[in-house]
Amino acid sequence: MDPTERVPKDFGRLTVNDKTIRLAHGSGGRLTQELIEQVFRRYLGDSLPLDDSAVLDFPPGRLAFTTDAHVVDPIFFPGGDIGRLAVCGTVNDLAAQAARPLYLSAAFVLEEGFSVSDLERVVRSMRQAADEAGVRVVTGDTKVVPRGKGDRVYVTTSGVGVVAPDRRVSGANAQPGDVVLISGTVGDHGMAVISVRSGISFETDLVSDVAPLNGLVEALFQAGVQVHALRDPTRGGVATTLNEIARQSGVAIEVDEASVPLRPEVIGACELLGFDPLYVANEGKMLVFVPAEDAERALQALRAHPLGRQAAAIGRVLDEPPGRVYLKTQIGGRRILDMQSGEQLPRIC
Repeated sequence: MDPTERVPKDFGRLTVNDKTIRLAHGSGGRLTQELIEQVFRRYLGDSLPLDDSAVLDFPPGRLAFTTDAHVVDPIFFPGGDIGRLAVCGTVNDLAAQAARPLYLSAAFVLEEGFSVSDLERVVRSMRQAADEAGVRVVTGDTKVVPRGKGDRVYVTTSGVGVVAPDRRVSGANAQPGDVVLISGTVGDHGMAVISVRSGISFETDLVSDVAPLNGLVEALFQAGVQVHALRDPTRGGVATTLNEIARQSGVAIEVDEASVPLRPEVIGACELLGFDPLYVANEGKMLVFVPAEDAERALQALRAHPLGRQAAAIGRVLDEPPGRVYLKTQIGGRRILDMQSGEQLPRIC
């Protein structure tokens, strides 16, 4: 028997009064089932199982697995929303391990009173991002908390993918002599979110870069590039991510400030608000560590992809001191790029 046939035939749109989420939508009863049918399965596909777990087929290879929680404020921002962010963030974490993303799960914590139309918009956005990435959302969960006990919606996603046997990519694999590449302009996501949150308008619109990067990463391997390390510089931005890799690999990294690609509107917003763009979150960029002899080929592969047209070489890996990141400034000086003790922009992803 097809499991979908177990759904009562009188299931229609959500109950007339349910323009907002009610506590009963999290009860596991009829309203929960209506929410699943009329929102989640409607937009994510009726392949979502009615059983308690999905049973999946995997091709040969090593399994990559990741999980992430998403709490961005506001939930809708120029260029994306919390749904697109959730899918792309998980896909990109898998891509940073050189994995081919296959399946995602999604868990929602909804606040009582959250608009059903906004939930539909979020879930529809997730489906669009999943289609772009070539992945499927195959299972999920929903909980509802009382009004005032949440902030409209939180989304947790987990993802699994397969790593080809010949790919060995890790933040611990950066080597002295490697060239550090970035796939595009820095700080777009964080400044797009903060511009909406703060109510500040600029002459040029700030738009988030949120996008799935698995196709961009695959282009590197298809070009025959030897990739040592990959990382998407999300919370804490490029500077924090480089510090993480320097410590993992036991190397030093020097960044050339003049080579870091930045949009003029991001520069202006950072100057106005007092932010350093190297510490601002990105959601559609990838840091790539490759041997010097592969750097030009890697740049060509990145720039040939729609999401990598502004890729640039921004630094190099040094022997020592281990765990240290330096910035070669545009005026010829050199200073330490350390991890910040706090976060410039909370609730950003």
